[in-house]
Amino acid sequence: MDLIATGLGHAYDGLTVLDDISLTVASGEIVALLGPSGCGKSTLLRMLGGLERPATGRVEMRGAPPAASLNPLTYVFQDFALVPWRTVAGNVALPLEHHRLGADERARRVAEALARVGLSDFAGAYPRQLSGGMKQRTAIARAFAVEPAVLLMDEPLSALDAQTRDLLIEDLVRLWTETRFTAVYVTHNVAEAVRLGHRVVVLSRRPGRIRAIVEIAEPLDRRREGSPALGAAREQIWDLVRGEAAAADREMVHG
Repeated sequence: MDLIATGLGHAYDGLTVLDDISLTVASGEIVALLGPSGCGKSTLLRMLGGLERPATGRVEMRGAPPAASLNPLTYVFQDFALVPWRTVAGNVALPLEHHRLGADERARRVAEALARVGLSDFAGAYPRQLSGGMKQRTAIARAFAVEPAVLLMDEPLSALDAQTRDLLIEDLVRLWTETRFTAVYVTHNVAEAVRLGHRVVVLSRRPGRIRAIVEIAEPLDRRREGSPALGAAREQIWDLVRGEAAAADREMVHG
């Protein structure tokens, strides 16, 4: 299923934050959204997911979702959003409880989702017992349990340390290689965007407009640190972002 945005614009109290955003996310690709702070990345993600209505333009889904999909659009957030009094398995099962599933089917989905992220042995643990990486793996498992047509990820790794972030990136690449999921991935990290995105959409500072869409030609599962192709893409994107980020920083401090 493709996710299509046409002419999206939005404003808060008369301040325009996004202007004329048109974008297609094709089935089976990861599109990274990158831009300076305050450019409207998270607002755009909320509009793509239907949590916020755009002032102008429209969002539509084209094609059929996967046969096993319970939620066409599912979020993974930066702060994990786990329920502290539920176990890992209980958190993963939470979105399934809103659907008419038998106990066996619910248990199967939870078990498969936990196996995908390597948490089968921690099904009975509580969030307070988990590291940051394990908490985010739980959140990712919860998203995969409903077999979403499109996964919407809002800076999911930004709260983690560098080593854990690298491990989670490897996990996401492996999961994509196994399942070819579709995702929109918001990040402020150029290296992260280049490592995970089939395409990187670079937004300007507020009001956010698309400055460029950079396609990463190297296959996702073959990308390695030090790759000339990734290095060239990082340099190209940083050239686009550098001045915008500095200007946005001055606006946030003095504006």
